[in-house]
Amino acid sequence: MLLYLSEYLAQYHSGFHVFQYLTLRAILGVVTALGIALIVGPTMIRHLSFKQIGQVVRNDGPESHLTKSGTPTMGGVLILVAIAVSTLLWADLNSRYVWVVLLVTLLFGVIGFADDYIKLVRQDPKGLLSRYKYFWQSVVGAVAAIALYLTATAPAETQLIVPFFKDIIIPLGGWYMLLTYLVVVGSSNAVNLTDGLDGLAIMPTVMIAGALAIFSYVTGHVEFARYLSIPYIPGAGELTVFCATMVGAGLGFLWFNTYPAQVFMGDIGALALGAALGIVAVLVRQELVLLIMGGVFVIETLSVVIQVASYKLRGKRVFLMAPIHHHFELKGWPEPRIIVRFWIITVFLVLVGLASLKIR
Repeated sequence: MLLYLSEYLAQYHSGFHVFQYLTLRAILGVVTALGIALIVGPTMIRHLSFKQIGQVVRNDGPESHLTKSGTPTMGGVLILVAIAVSTLLWADLNSRYVWVVLLVTLLFGVIGFADDYIKLVRQDPKGLLSRYKYFWQSVVGAVAAIALYLTATAPAETQLIVPFFKDIIIPLGGWYMLLTYLVVVGSSNAVNLTDGLDGLAIMPTVMIAGALAIFSYVTGHVEFARYLSIPYIPGAGELTVFCATMVGAGLGFLWFNTYPAQVFMGDIGALALGAALGIVAVLVRQELVLLIMGGVFVIETLSVVIQVASYKLRGKRVFLMAPIHHHFELKGWPEPRIIVRFWIITVFLVLVGLASLKIR
């Protein structure tokens, strides 16, 4: 929106041309989203507290979580508002990529909102039934996958890039739609499973979003893409702004979500942010790199799968409790220790993912 205003004002003063620079708009996106989150956050928390929209703690969970009961939830609204407003202000709204990521993010947020609303406002602990939640996630994920496949204009948009190998590029054809669906829906649920401790999910999301901003920038820059031997995708650079707003909104939310949390993001935030990471990774053709950088999310998800499978097949549990962060809690690890160590692991994995740009 402001990009168009700057183009108009540039007719009268050349200094406004500076807003054409993608890097500047990305920085402004971070600052704007961070500012919105920090300014709106306290009011939102007070409103949620007044409406008594608070966390419901499982009886079978760690005893340390009992103190979290009643903590304002659905704070993901703050994240989505900050991302949406900042993206609309600083991104090029002529880019179909911007609209795809924004719509997918917000629609997954709507699904999460429905789940949170049923659990917290209607006081139904089951929330949105799993089959309905998965159905609507599948609808949004499948529609996005089909739309991207049908509107692809270059072969690079539907090829699978294998990190660390310069010459391994796999044309996916129609399988691209299945991969896109799996990445978006899988990433959404993985972040949601991880969101169980104060700040545990949001900081890895911020770090991965920052890395994807770099991937977006170089993928949409013809010279950098050629130098790094990665596919050049025209227009993908504009996703840098969207990723930057995720970083700003996430850091702003972390201000209130850090231990001990004043607010939780709820499904509305976790499902949306996971889907956002997934759809951006698809658009910049870095699905496998996302798998690496999101290793914490992958481990959390696998721990649930292993736990359920083991209990059904053997009648025994592998972990004291799943997802795995609860296992460490029951082993006696303090919550801040688990959180920070998972952050450190994510820093390492993100650096490995970024290294794939040069090591080929």
